[in-house]
Amino acid sequence: MTAAVEPVTWVAVCPLEAVARESGVAALVHGEAVAVFRDHLDEVHALSNLDPASGASVLSRGIVGTRGGVPFVASPMHKQPYRLSDGVCLDDEAVRVPTYAVRVVDGVVQVGPRRS
Repeated sequence: MTAAVEPVTWVAVCPLEAVARESGVAALVHGEAVAVFRDHLDEVHALSNLDPASGASVLSRGIVGTRGGVPFVASPMHKQPYRLSDGVCLDDEAVRVPTYAVRVVDGVVQVGPRRS
């Protein structure tokens, strides 16, 4: 017996230029609050918008920067830095934020399924 593979559904969030470099925007994707970020290299990342430390949906308003060349977002509530590539907290690797598949197609940011 073979397990059925569900098709990946991508949701158009916004034009890439709507996400300023080193900032984020919030979006509702498949009923979940997602934060989409654009780092200093113009790479796009998608994390849950929910800050695990405070429980508030605020990560899209965090400060985007780099530590040792690693792009991160610092929560605006308690300043915990979460790596944009995999959502792991740089100060406590036991804490992480869920991440989502993300891509840019014809200048539009699209978010796909949750990765972690």
